[in-house]
Amino acid sequence: MKSWVWRIIRGLLWLFIAAHIYLLALRFLPVPGTVLMAQRALSGETIKRDWTPLDDISPHMVSAVIAAEDARFCQHEGIDLEAIQTAIEDNAKGGRRRGGSTISQQTAKNVFLWNGGGFVRKGAEAWFTPVADFVWGKKRTMEIYLNVAQFGPDTYGVGAASWRYFYRPAQALRERDSALLAAVLPNPERYRLDAPSGQVKRRAAWVRKQMRQLGANYLDDL
Repeated sequence: MKSWVWRIIRGLLWLFIAAHIYLLALRFLPVPGTVLMAQRALSGETIKRDWTPLDDISPHMVSAVIAAEDARFCQHEGIDLEAIQTAIEDNAKGGRRRGGSTISQQTAKNVFLWNGGGFVRKGAEAWFTPVADFVWGKKRTMEIYLNVAQFGPDTYGVGAASWRYFYRPAQALRERDSALLAAVLPNPERYRLDAPSGQVKRRAAWVRKQMRQLGANYLDDL
């Protein structure tokens, strides 16, 4: 019995070490794929993606996802405790529920973990998020996020999404294009860019307003 326990502990330790070596490698190498991509590929789905360096992505796109998903992206260290507290207070009042998940958390979850809840997944996310935010830095975190985020049923990363929906490279995305892409991020399976609903268009209009307050070169000083 003790030998099995030791084997499990040793296996978990090696998995922990391997995950952190992988995290360090991703400071320089493109992400080869995510758990979600692997699941979809195994189910027979054709994965569309095209790794695109941050310098080849329109500043409008960076501004759009920050405006839509994480306005304090450059201020927090991966987990935004202030946003979490605000979300808890707002949710306690009733009405539409909101979350406090940051771009850094979403990136860590996409790269290392699986969708869904549970204490194990949440605990792993709470560990990997600040570690990745520190090792990668904000620009690299943003680069990875924009390359692994899902923008459609089988489309991952802004490089593939920009060609599929706007027939142009990510570098040429306009403010309106970027806002529409960011508008579907909460649920790209439900909110579609091939036939944007009124809800998607309204959210995109709101994102554009927030973008103008942030400015297009939000990451320049990092």
